[in-house]
Amino acid sequence: MQIFDVIIVGGGPCGLAAGIEAAKSGLSHLILEMGSLTESIRQYPRRMRFFSTAENIEIGGLPFAISDVKAGRNEALQYYRKAAAYYNLNFKLFQEVWDVVKDDDLFTVTTKLGDQYHARKVIMATGYFTRPRWLNVPGETLPHVTHYYDEPFKYSFTNVVIVGASNSAVEAALELYRHDVNVTIVHRGEDFRSTVKYWLVPDVKNRVKEGRIKTVFDSSVTEINEQYVTVMNQKTGEESQLPADFVLVLTGYIPNADLLRRCGIDLNPDTQVPVYDKETFETNVPGLYVCGTVLAGIYTEKVFIENGREHAQSIIDHIMGREVHKVAELIQRI
Repeated sequence: MQIFDVIIVGGGPCGLAAGIEAAKSGLSHLILEMGSLTESIRQYPRRMRFFSTAENIEIGGLPFAISDVKAGRNEALQYYRKAAAYYNLNFKLFQEVWDVVKDDDLFTVTTKLGDQYHARKVIMATGYFTRPRWLNVPGETLPHVTHYYDEPFKYSFTNVVIVGASNSAVEAALELYRHDVNVTIVHRGEDFRSTVKYWLVPDVKNRVKEGRIKTVFDSSVTEINEQYVTVMNQKTGEESQLPADFVLVLTGYIPNADLLRRCGIDLNPDTQVPVYDKETFETNVPGLYVCGTVLAGIYTEKVFIENGREHAQSIIDHIMGREVHKVAELIQRI
């Protein structure tokens, strides 16, 4: 039976950063990823550009050399693959982990396919992009409804209702409008989210003022059918129907709390934030760590690649018995 020093669950940027730190410290490691390498980034909109500058999403000390300040989706996908190859990281792809069980000082990691792997330490770096926030309304599973947006061309000359008013919703609405789509944004708040990228705000508000993008604020979706989205005004209780050939539910994503619980990790019942040491990132299960956005619970806007990548060094320092690298103060407050 092969026993790894470290198994890392999740092959996103933060999981890769943990693998790199393990490799640099001479630890045998295995990265288990449920999809392709950096699967979450692969599912981003095809023309998406990162909010962070390129140097702030680097891992392993490898320069992210691009001609622009901020990287796009394709550049990031290529960069992280080159980083994984450069450090000769050991990973198995399309291996979704079902649970992690500790017996004495040894962990057994079991996948949905029934494969088992063994390690002395385990790092959970599963992120959150595979778990959409569901509306839990009738019709949400219909074929014309999706929780992900890729590109605009499929939707040209159709009616699209976007549920949500954060960055992903605003970016999708602007791109769709510019590709001949009749776009309506539905949001339960009275305006766009305050976290929308500052350069997008005047663009989207001007399009709304011109009538190019329609908004239905202070409203929630109550039902979706093949032709319409039914919304209810939260102040008056009145319902109305919006024509919808397609519905994009872009209300965000959350970590896989069920998986964390199956692994024995205690979670705050309200915030879904796991119990972990703020310096070492070790959970209530000794030898089991959280790394990256998975530790933020429902507050996914607080942890991203730029600060989540720093967890890796602290975790490996702790495993190696070294003085733990202190990460940004923001992480300490989660």
